[in-house]
Amino acid sequence: MIAENVKTVLAEIHDTALRSGRDPSEITLVAVTKIRTADEIEQAIQAGITHLGENRVQEANSKIPSVKSDAVWHLVGHLQSNKVKKAAMLFNWIDSVDSEKIADLLSLQAVESEKTLDVLIQVGISDESSKSGVSPDELKKLVLYTENKKGLTVRGLMTIGSFGVSKDVTRNEFARMKALFEDLQTDSEVRSRLDVLSMGMSDDYLIAIEEGSTMVRIGTAIFGQRS
Repeated sequence: MIAENVKTVLAEIHDTALRSGRDPSEITLVAVTKIRTADEIEQAIQAGITHLGENRVQEANSKIPSVKSDAVWHLVGHLQSNKVKKAAMLFNWIDSVDSEKIADLLSLQAVESEKTLDVLIQVGISDESSKSGVSPDELKKLVLYTENKKGLTVRGLMTIGSFGVSKDVTRNEFARMKALFEDLQTDSEVRSRLDVLSMGMSDDYLIAIEEGSTMVRIGTAIFGQRS
């Protein structure tokens, strides 16, 4: 079932990109493996998945070492300061940098570990106070700050759309994110090669692709409903 689901999702990404006048190869699929077993993850990798995402550092700590196949690991959930050291050791990407404090701590750990972490700045594009993310007004400041931290490479932006809203609201949020992304790409003060706009999950990734997403985070559509 997992292999068939991966095939279906990849086909939908491909078709949606073409309909939107985009190159499907521009879009990276991150399979989100929250509460999934190592065996399920191996099945996804064998089906062609190369990027995997975990929400929680503690769960990833017990899971990632048990996955034998090579993969690029993303932390897609909120990062607490007391979990930074372990996160820097486990992950290749941190997709949820939302403060100068987290950037500082990640930089220290990356330098100490002699590695470079790809990072995305998480933006709170919705009005939901429960979601993490820097405000659009403070975004550029955090990008400029983070790109000067050793051991970190700012690759782009990430957001989580509002839950339980209309497709029009979701589309508007993603369109605003694309505008923020393009503004930073053309800003002369920003030195980073911003090439990743991560938005879209199982319920809204097709809209996200239509609005310019280059990275989608899919769990349920690949692994099925969590039991």
